[in-house]
Amino acid sequence: MKRLFFVPAAAALLFLASCGGNGSNENNNTTSADTTSTSSSSATTDEKPGADIPGIDTVAVSDHIKLDGMDDMKYDRTLFKVKAGQKVTLDFKNIGKQPAAAMSHNVVILRPGTDVQAFGEAAIPAAKTEHIPPSMTDDVIAHTKLLGPGQTDQITFTLPDPGVYDFICTFPGHFGTMRGKIVAEP
Repeated sequence: MKRLFFVPAAAALLFLASCGGNGSNENNNTTSADTTSTSSSSATTDEKPGADIPGIDTVAVSDHIKLDGMDDMKYDRTLFKVKAGQKVTLDFKNIGKQPAAAMSHNVVILRPGTDVQAFGEAAIPAAKTEHIPPSMTDDVIAHTKLLGPGQTDQITFTLPDPGVYDFICTFPGHFGTMRGKIVAEP
C-alpha cells in the first residue's frame, strides 16, 4: 500500500520540479539576454566611472577628503568623487579610544583591479611595514601612516586615470569592514 502512494507522489514532485526548472531557465535566459544588451548599450555610451555605485550621484567632486576611523572598525564615510589627474588632499584621523596595539587604522588607496581580499590578507603579517605588504606595493596609489587613537595624518595624491579606486584599512582584520571607494571622473 505504501508503494502505491510513493510512486504517484514521486511522479508529482518530479513533474513540479521540471516545470519550475524550465520557468527559471527561461527567466535566467531572458535576464542574461537583457543584461547582455544592457551591457553592450552602456559600453557604447559615455557613462561615467562608478555610475553603478549606489549614492554616487549625491556625492560632489572634491579635491579635499576628510575621513575618520572609529573603534567599530568603520570609516565615517565610504564614498568620494574626485577629478582624475588632479591633486587630492586626504586628512585622516583615528577618533577611536582603543589602544593602538588593538585598534590602529590607516587608509590605503589601491589601484583599480587590485584583489582587495588578497591585499588585506597579505597585509596581516606585514607589521614591520605598517601592514603594507612589501610584495604588493605596486598596487598602492597612496597611504597614510598607521594611526593610534587621536592621531592624524595628511597625504596628497593623484589618481591618474578615470575609474573606481578602493581604499581600505590594512590593520589585521579591518579590511573586511573598513573600506570604501573613490571615483575619479574624467
